[in-house]
Amino acid sequence: MVDSESCPPQITLAFPIGEKDFFMAGESASKVKSTLQQLGLRQDIIKRVAIIIYEAAMNVVIHASYGQLEVHVDPEAISVQTEDVGAGIPDIDLAMQEGYSTASDEIREMGFGAGMGLPNIKQCSDELSVESKVSKGTKLKAKVYFTSKAYA
Repeated sequence: MVDSESCPPQITLAFPIGEKDFFMAGESASKVKSTLQQLGLRQDIIKRVAIIIYEAAMNVVIHASYGQLEVHVDPEAISVQTEDVGAGIPDIDLAMQEGYSTASDEIREMGFGAGMGLPNIKQCSDELSVESKVSKGTKLKAKVYFTSKAYA
């Protein structure tokens, strides 16, 4: 845990994400990155969180009708959560494998859907949970913890 004098304020940022709203996926990652920089967080933490946010938002954009991205900063960690209404993930273990993708041909032709979203999120997270129900949607929670030297 970080000492109380250098703790960031508790902040929550939320972004609605619509189907094929590629702009919002990039915009949400950019806005959170800027906020984290203003808080003086270490660049490696900011980079990990930005990757998690972008990949999680892209999964909503590509696979869901709509969803919500929420980022919460507290004294111990940054939590990223997405919850969407969409196709759901039939086999989460399979979806966690690099290169596995259920993205449509249209999405792949646009240069997305390479099957690296969940693996990248897992690699950048200290904690990750994914819950999904087919034809209902998916809930993802990722956490990046601070260390005692998390602030510049």
